[in-house]
Amino acid sequence: MRSQTIEVVTGSHERVHDITFECESFVRSCGGDGLLHVFVPHATAGVALIELGSGSDDDLLAALKDLLPADDRWKHAHGSRGHGRSHVMPALIPPYATVPVLAGRLALGTWQSIAVVDLNVDNRERQVRLSFLSD
Repeated sequence: MRSQTIEVVTGSHERVHDITFECESFVRSCGGDGLLHVFVPHATAGVALIELGSGSDDDLLAALKDLLPADDRWKHAHGSRGHGRSHVMPALIPPYATVPVLAGRLALGTWQSIAVVDLNVDNRERQVRLSFLSD
């Protein structure tokens, strides 16, 4: 298995951050067929396969805001207001995704991208572990 960590700066606002290019570069360097496993080792971030750039990323953030409001209901209450919701989000958007790789290329659907979803405005820097499992 080959593995690499990339750094992602998500900033000080909720974000859906596209990492498809970095994932493509990594699997191209690995070559062959296999699986790309993408993992964020953070308790407050997730990985989504989603269409980006057409408003879907904003729709996702709006849906998460509806499902997980940034208010004072959360028992996990340190950090910014509503921080506890960031700890619940990975149960809805898991901190990992696995994508088939064929001949060194991601086998994504036409409109699919790989993105880090981050609601935690208190942590601006994320690590993402890319792992390639060859067949």
